[in-house]
Amino acid sequence: MIKDNRIAKYTFILVFLIMTSCFNGPTNASTGKIVSHNSYDSLLQKHVDKMGMVNYEMLALDSGKLNKFIGTMGRNTPNWEQWKREEIISYYLNLYNASTLQLVLRNYPLQSIKDIGPTIQIPFVNTPWQLDFIKMDDELFNLDDIEHGILREKFEEPRIHFALVCAAISCPKLRNEAYTAEKLESQLEDQTHQFLGDTSKNSFEQEEIKLSKLFSWYKGDFDSNRGVLEFIGKYRDIPEGVKVSYKNYNWKLNEQ
Repeated sequence: MIKDNRIAKYTFILVFLIMTSCFNGPTNASTGKIVSHNSYDSLLQKHVDKMGMVNYEMLALDSGKLNKFIGTMGRNTPNWEQWKREEIISYYLNLYNASTLQLVLRNYPLQSIKDIGPTIQIPFVNTPWQLDFIKMDDELFNLDDIEHGILREKFEEPRIHFALVCAAISCPKLRNEAYTAEKLESQLEDQTHQFLGDTSKNSFEQEEIKLSKLFSWYKGDFDSNRGVLEFIGKYRDIPEGVKVSYKNYNWKLNEQ
């Protein structure tokens, strides 16, 4: 998800697009219809507990349903001229999280999603988040494309970082319901409250607070919203002059 060569990768892609004009990405020309997320919602309720931990062994038995949902999503990408903001964000949050589950299942069993990687040397592909396996409108995308190239690029919404799940213990918990346009605001607020309230991810003491490294990795996203501490201050009391440090990130698989 986090990669040192992200700037180099997207610079390379931009040059490639200009030269070939073959990258279609999410465009206003899409004629996709809004897809029901009910089947994905049922899978989450069945295989994800309230702590966001996944029963991958049992989910594997329903992999056909998961694959069908992802395939349907890929054939019905957002129409950026007609869809509402909440519909587009919900679409990509669900596609990202569902695709992450799919990627884990394709490589299961494993100890960590970081154990997944390309078997051959591919330029700019060094992590599982850079593997092109998500098909949208006959083009292949990767998880980084969705997170960095779409959600972070198109929307000034830092709370997406508490909704996107990288299948690791230190990630925000996987919500056991699908995101929907109707409930998106309340779902993002709830995810933020739960992430900040989880002492394994963020701890708040009088003289020092220890934050998830998400706040360090994506500091710029919160700077545009007046900074990390001011953002957190909307949800927690932050004493003046408090020392800030960051917790180690646990990449162990979020498995029940």
